[in-house]
Amino acid sequence: MNLEERIRFARGDAEVDLVLTNCYVVDVLSGRIHPAQIAIADGIIVGLDSGYRARKTIDLKGKYLAPGLIDCHVHIESSMVSVQEFAGTIMPRGTTSVIIDCHEIGNVMGIAGIRYMMDSAAKVPLDIFFMLPSCVPATPFETSGAVLEAADLKPLIDEPAVLGLGELMNFPGTIAGDPGVLAKLELFKDMLVDGHAPSLTGKDLTAYIAAGPDSDHECTNAGEAEEKLQKGMYIFMREGTAARNLLDLLPVMNAENSSRCCLCTDDRLPGDLLKRGDIDSMLRMAVDAGVSPVTAIQMATINTARRFGLRDRGAVAAGYRADLVVFEDLEKLGVRMVLKGGDMVAEGGELKIAMGEEPAVLSSTFNVAEFNSEKLRVPASGKNARVIGVIPDQIVTKALSLEVRIEGDLAVADMKKDILKIAVVERHAGTGNVGLGFVQGFGLTRGALASSVAHDSHNIVVVGASDEDMAAAVEKIIQMDGGQVVATGGEAVASLALPIAGLMSPISAQEVAAKLQKLNSSAADIGCKLGDPFIAMSFLALPVIPELKLTDRGLVDVKKFELVPLFVD
Repeated sequence: MNLEERIRFARGDAEVDLVLTNCYVVDVLSGRIHPAQIAIADGIIVGLDSGYRARKTIDLKGKYLAPGLIDCHVHIESSMVSVQEFAGTIMPRGTTSVIIDCHEIGNVMGIAGIRYMMDSAAKVPLDIFFMLPSCVPATPFETSGAVLEAADLKPLIDEPAVLGLGELMNFPGTIAGDPGVLAKLELFKDMLVDGHAPSLTGKDLTAYIAAGPDSDHECTNAGEAEEKLQKGMYIFMREGTAARNLLDLLPVMNAENSSRCCLCTDDRLPGDLLKRGDIDSMLRMAVDAGVSPVTAIQMATINTARRFGLRDRGAVAAGYRADLVVFEDLEKLGVRMVLKGGDMVAEGGELKIAMGEEPAVLSSTFNVAEFNSEKLRVPASGKNARVIGVIPDQIVTKALSLEVRIEGDLAVADMKKDILKIAVVERHAGTGNVGLGFVQGFGLTRGALASSVAHDSHNIVVVGASDEDMAAAVEKIIQMDGGQVVATGGEAVASLALPIAGLMSPISAQEVAAKLQKLNSSAADIGCKLGDPFIAMSFLALPVIPELKLTDRGLVDVKKFELVPLFVD
């Protein structure tokens, strides 16, 4: 449709494709709600008045029409399903566009992994935009499947779906002027840069922002968000499966700064997506907390569109894409219909279109060298050890110093004190690296838990009460080319295979959710006191989140940003 045709449609001189009648538009541009009839031609909104002739008319019977929802920051890999399955799960919930950072698969497969996600994204009706991974690996303290420098990213920046540089997790390197970090920032100086700066404050925060990042999704309290807003950042309010910060951050928002606030899920598991929903669930939470429906919807549409320069979407207005969601009301915000480019893609929570081809089968991403239970033995070189203290429902940990149990010349798990062994087994380069440590907070009385989902390098993380069960769990992971396992009695009793880079499954979201539920119930059977221990485990190897973490190269004191010995004697 050229401009002349668009003008003719808008004037009512030609028959349009679709008219939506008898609806109330949530006008995110004026901040008001008003009755309208919406005329659509060639996927574009061309009218908001009555009197248009159309090939098809849909009577919305007094329901509310809003722009399609946009998730400003999400990792599709964290849904543990394919791109096709992810799109088919969230679109019936009103999400029509997402901005993703595929640094999970980037850490496993490098450019090939990013290309895989781009190829998959091109086959689905969901609009998927990319922020290229900035930290592969996240730190120098771990072994990842790839190393992506500025030169590696340069060939991708002209891809149509690429908007900028993804969350810059290496904030210590940024502030210190690390040459590799600065080279990436220089490459993206004319594009967007997303931030990742938990608890950063004062002049260090100012220096970080001055380097380029102008958003942050890691705020956990209103005070932190307030400072970042004052210093020029967009606040991406997050409500994921593990990190749930929306309600804590809403108090910082007011009429003057709400345009700088956006909504994101970051990481959501399939059971969470199926039960709670996607961005639509955050709208309900915000409205229940006292935010006006218009403001809440602005945070999920036009605010995000403007921040990312997506000028063709985010509002119900002439010239905008007809990406639309129909709400039953503005209190419960139940999604009744979803239109993408003027086409009905979902109604009553049911998908009405096909999601395209399944992704190609990837080769194995596992190269584990000579692993056995002996690699899990911890020689005792003291009585007191650094212990990772798990905080329920948080991705930060405590750095504890505790007396550990000694048997002979080995330090072992002590279930009476809830001190278990933890290991990170390198699975990319065949180095044979096994990082060893202790962790408190899981509550296991026997058995072991293992997973190849271990941010961000995604080596194999395993927690257990015995070396034999830990080894059995790791061996099952390798056999499946990735996944999650509960083992006891020397064998796996529950498992989920994740053969797509060790991160995602080709089966349905419903099937993945059922297997995850079985894993969690099996973990509870062996004493686990965490509701979802695999979420907690997935962040225990991430050395950019305080305080103490474990990689394949050893324990990392995140505040000091250095490797530290296990024993403190």
